Amino acid sequence: MENNDRKFMLDAIQLSMDNLKQGGGPFGAVIVKDGKIVAAAANSVTNDNDPTAHAEVNCIRKACAALKTFDLAGCTIYTSCEPCPMCLGAIYWAHIDKVFYGNNKVDARNIGFDDSFIYDEIDLPIDKRKVEFIQLLPEEAIKTFQTWIEMDGKTEY
Repeated sequence: MENNDRKFMLDAIQLSMDNLKQGGGPFGAVIVKDGKIVAAAANSVTNDNDPTAHAEVNCIRKACAALKTFDLAGCTIYTSCEPCPMCLGAIYWAHIDKVFYGNNKVDARNIGFDDSFIYDEIDLPIDKRKVEFIQLLPEEAIKTFQTWIEMDGKTEY
């Protein structure tokens, strides 16, 4: 671990602490590219009434806007807590190279942020999940995918 890694993690932790004073959850994140912070954000779920407004997702959105790209390859995220399944997916979709985290998912569970039910749901067959999933109009929907395959000049991601 380099001194810069420690500094960036402390920045993420400080964001999480500051966020508590603003009525938010105890989570913060920073994204770094080439040794510089390109985005910093805290959890704003309750302040924004947005269940997707986790620190990592907010930070990814800010970094993409700042760098004018949807591809954050070459970036590292420092987050005050091990990412939940949603944030983990966002990190992979954003192509972030490395994740440093402070608290782990057990620490989060111990204060009421338990994501294990999501991991359990993912492993279940679709017809056994708590939320009902119903496939509708697959013959119509597949046409969009067929058009995508045949499309020239598309931006792949």
